[in-house]
Amino acid sequence: MGRSLLFGVLHRSNSLPSNYAAFASLAIAHPRNFTSNGASQDPSTFPTSISGALDQFHDGRKNLTPQLPPDETIIRNTDKVCKLLSKESNNPNNLERLLDEASIQELSPTLALEVLKRLSNAGVLALSFFRWAEKQKEFHHSTESYNVLIESLGKIKQFKLVWTLVDDMKRRGLLSKETFALISRRYARAKRVKEAIDAFEKMGKYGFKMESSDFNRLLDTLCKSRQVESAHEVFDKMKKRRFKPDIKSYTILLEGWCQEKNLLRLNEVYMEMKDEGLDPDVVTYSILLNAYCKVGKYSEAINLFHDMESKNCNPNPHIFCTLINGLGSVKRLKEAIEFFERSKACGFAPEAPTYNAVIGAYCWSLKIDDAFRTVDEMRRSGVGPNSRTYDIILHHLVKNRRTEAAYSVFQRMRSEAGCEPTLSTYEIVVRMFCNEDKLDMAVEVWNQMKGRGILPGMHMFSKLITTFCQNGKVDDACKYFQEMLDVGIRPPAALFSNLKETLVENGHKVTASNLAEKMRKLRKTPLDASLLTPTTD
Repeated sequence: MGRSLLFGVLHRSNSLPSNYAAFASLAIAHPRNFTSNGASQDPSTFPTSISGALDQFHDGRKNLTPQLPPDETIIRNTDKVCKLLSKESNNPNNLERLLDEASIQELSPTLALEVLKRLSNAGVLALSFFRWAEKQKEFHHSTESYNVLIESLGKIKQFKLVWTLVDDMKRRGLLSKETFALISRRYARAKRVKEAIDAFEKMGKYGFKMESSDFNRLLDTLCKSRQVESAHEVFDKMKKRRFKPDIKSYTILLEGWCQEKNLLRLNEVYMEMKDEGLDPDVVTYSILLNAYCKVGKYSEAINLFHDMESKNCNPNPHIFCTLINGLGSVKRLKEAIEFFERSKACGFAPEAPTYNAVIGAYCWSLKIDDAFRTVDEMRRSGVGPNSRTYDIILHHLVKNRRTEAAYSVFQRMRSEAGCEPTLSTYEIVVRMFCNEDKLDMAVEVWNQMKGRGILPGMHMFSKLITTFCQNGKVDDACKYFQEMLDVGIRPPAALFSNLKETLVENGHKVTASNLAEKMRKLRKTPLDASLLTPTTD
């Protein structure tokens, strides 16, 4: 191992509208406007989150219109900044100088927000850019920029710095209820449930009146963080003394137990809801039906669908997508296609999510030609394809070890407008080449990704580093491990342990020891709050 590399390693609104079921369908029909890009999510599975729509509401100030994408100028400038940061991600000390030399024109709050969104998996880089931006003449960060940075820092558990930001937002009059929801979510995902609840409670101390919608958001946060038992406990305690649950409260709990595949607890909540005089609506049925599909009870799901129709509760597109996905995943292809045709007979014009569900169904049965025929139909209908469409096909090709075909699809995406590879796409392809021990190709795709200003997340780093270790390429493993640290991603314990063991096996005990010490300090030492230098208004 080269000496330089070795030393480098050391050194929701007050209340939801009555048509919130329709809004849930809108969120599902346009998932990119409502959810973050979950790179590790199985792209062949259609998003089934109903209560995800609740995330679009806070403090009574948001409406039902999805946020419009930034204009072309903002996109070009965002690409420029992110490519610069990506290339220099392993040398964060030079970032401010490079940003100054880049002569970025018209730095606006919108541009800053878009850059920070792109850096959501790189907390240190996000913090460095945030600090640089606030030093620019007549520039002021928006509430949204603060919130995105808080999300990034929460991912790497820099909560002390997060609360410093909250105090700064309070001073500037930028604090929102959304901020507390984000902090609660990061605590919950770190399995720090008490702190998640405390963050919710702190809203009152910062001058916000806590309402039923906030209570629902806390439940939603805990459920989405796989802390459903804790959410249910909070629900039982608070309903007795502070809040009166509504149908949204029960819906959130229902979906939580659905995601946990716990039909017993789900039925308990359902019966309690009915005992409270709240009749099931299309959202309730959608969750129940999805729960049956998740545990493989597809015949029961179909029976529930018919029961819903008999009660004059008309299905929505999401219900059809759930059935198409579920039946397709167990190769009941004929029935899946029948529900697709039935959705059209109900008057629903097929949208990209519905087509993607059909494509997934064909892929499960390895009818790839039919999947591509459906892609052509999407194109003729003017509703796609999109990146997710190809991700679904890629996923199944990779799963069946059709590497050449998968790489051909990936190359096709790069040249097709509206289907450019996303972080999820790159993760699928890099993982594929790592599994095939084609590390030169994995690195080539990795570099293409970074050249587009897309930064890898923890799972991608982990896979590449682990594969380098398995192939005895310690220099490369250390190089990417150092880059992972530089962008502010905390390595999983298993990854660090594996790298350390590989170093020892290859005769680098001193490096392994020094690396262990560096990791110990990193875990105990928070980012320096002086990295934030708020200007005086």
